[in-house]
Amino acid sequence: MTSETAETAHIHEAGDAAADPRRWLALPVLLTGAFLPILDFNVVNLALPAIRDNLGASASEVQFVISAYAATYAVFLITGGRLGDLFGRRRMFLTGVAGFTIASVLCGIAWSPTMLVAGRILQGLAATVMAPQVLASIRVLFPAAEQGRALGFYGATFGLANICGQVLGGVLVSAHPFGLAWQAIFLINVPIGLLAFIGGLVFLTDSRAVKAQRLDLGGVVLLSLTLGLLVYPLIEGRESGWPAWIVAMLLAAPLMLSAFVRFEARLSARGGDPLVALDLLRNSDFMIGLVMALAFYMLSSFYLTFAVYLQSGLHQSPLAAGLATLPFATGFFLASLASSYVMQRLGVRALTLGFAFQVVGFGAVMLAVGGALPRGLDAGLLCGGIGFGIVMPSVIKAVIGNIDPRHAGLASGMMISTFQIGAALGVAIIGGVFYSLLGPRPGADDYAHAFTIALGCNVALLALGGWLSLWLPREPAAG
Repeated sequence: MTSETAETAHIHEAGDAAADPRRWLALPVLLTGAFLPILDFNVVNLALPAIRDNLGASASEVQFVISAYAATYAVFLITGGRLGDLFGRRRMFLTGVAGFTIASVLCGIAWSPTMLVAGRILQGLAATVMAPQVLASIRVLFPAAEQGRALGFYGATFGLANICGQVLGGVLVSAHPFGLAWQAIFLINVPIGLLAFIGGLVFLTDSRAVKAQRLDLGGVVLLSLTLGLLVYPLIEGRESGWPAWIVAMLLAAPLMLSAFVRFEARLSARGGDPLVALDLLRNSDFMIGLVMALAFYMLSSFYLTFAVYLQSGLHQSPLAAGLATLPFATGFFLASLASSYVMQRLGVRALTLGFAFQVVGFGAVMLAVGGALPRGLDAGLLCGGIGFGIVMPSVIKAVIGNIDPRHAGLASGMMISTFQIGAALGVAIIGGVFYSLLGPRPGADDYAHAFTIALGCNVALLALGGWLSLWLPREPAAG
């Protein structure tokens, strides 16, 4: 590409996307950047007992292997998206892929819990640079007519990563490839990362905001503190028994958020370049989309409560519990592939349909676990997965589809960060409801009751998401 062509790509970001013949070749490369963080989050869960035994880790150290990654990933996503807007999405994507691959090697060769946690923090930081560039690049590279299809593949990637995470973790830990135990779950990222890096060099076209800007370091610090004060207590609070200092962090989060908003407003009034463009927060459709995304992704508590119900309540093995989620993951994957057609036919009302599928599906799961619908579990999980697969790309399109391309990275970072905060809220609040209902010596019926009530909370949130989707302006559907 000549320098003139590159400059044109930067200036006309979305307008010339149809002229780029490599965009569909670039998409699998980008989707690898969405696949790796989700795979890595899920695959570690099944390896925790082996990690604890091999490294002699304490219970809190084992928990921090997950929470250190999750907290880092959630806190810095918005900053990572902004870096792509400012310094180039291709450059930041390649930097994130390289960093994630190197951090995976460090995790795989870790000889102590401290080194493993440090490697996980580095993985989280690299993922925050890599992941937002995926959605931002889809927003910029693909014309509006093709974005639904590309986002469908993005949603399918989440489904595939969940399937692989549930199954691959059990297989790798059990099979001991090359004499490795838990180390294989990290080292498997290395060949995938190398392929993504090479593919990015060959197929990705760079893009960034047209106007040269400086990174708002003050905003980075204040926003990171705000999200840290919110996310860390949500992840660690339940396990640590909600001590006073954890509660104090939660109470300080809105105060820090207020300080961040005032700082950004003053910077914008002076003609500076704030980390978060405040006009995005005045866009009612964008904000409705974020609230829907938050309610939608609180469903992450389902993975926790369902796994505990199956393993502790029904005494299934970890691998059997992972396989039990396959109807949900399969429905999610297949519906994601079909979501482009659904969005073309129904427009924004595809969201309403997807939420309705989830309410019906998870309602059937509740009845099946409660004994009122004995054969409804797999069918309910499949139906819920289909709804999830429709909502996932639809809510993303609702949030970022009409955003100015120069803010694509920022909006993408806010989108994924909202997902992560929703997941943490779901585990903290709905997981807390689940555990509070179990009592000191729970039996199988107690686990079934607690799971049913917890899932009922999710169903109520999904119904809220469906109601909110009716407030979004209706788009013309394809004929």
